[in-house]
Amino acid sequence: MEKTEAILIGRSRYAEASLIVHWCAPEAGLLKTMAKGALRPKSPLRGVLDLFISAELSFIRSKSSDLHTLAEARWTNPRLGIRESYGRVLAATYLVKLVTLVVESGTPIPEIHDLLVKALDYLTTKDPVPALITRFEQRLAEMLGIVPEGETTGMAALAIEDSFHRRLPVQRQQVMDWMAQHAK
Repeated sequence: MEKTEAILIGRSRYAEASLIVHWCAPEAGLLKTMAKGALRPKSPLRGVLDLFISAELSFIRSKSSDLHTLAEARWTNPRLGIRESYGRVLAATYLVKLVTLVVESGTPIPEIHDLLVKALDYLTTKDPVPALITRFEQRLAEMLGIVPEGETTGMAALAIEDSFHRRLPVQRQQVMDWMAQHAK
């Protein structure tokens, strides 16, 4: 059984009472676990597997696929404040989707994980601002070697799009629109 600290970045229903849970962990990278029976009323995982939480988890690595079995998860940081604002949820969703766009499954990503932790912790207490989004994109592009470190051209998002030959997640434009409407 393996143990790691990870951020819950996605989940989907599997069968009637189980979930497939996607995680971002510093050493394990992006990984998927099957949370068997997580939706049953007496499951120890019920109510624990919520988006953007950090948890200490134990899982059994699969020998034949990339879907591992979740044995246990305990909150280390629930980040409940993100749920206080649609803009916060939208920004957190964009940042997570951006990371999943550029990271290969199973690759250690300690720096990217730390960057995501800092951004999500910020969103726990504050609404998103354009600087958060552009700085996150800039740091991510620097870590990936797409743009030179310290060069702040504001073009990191385009560099990521060009380098990976994929469009940025639609949530980027949605969060930018939300911030424009809620600017103080």
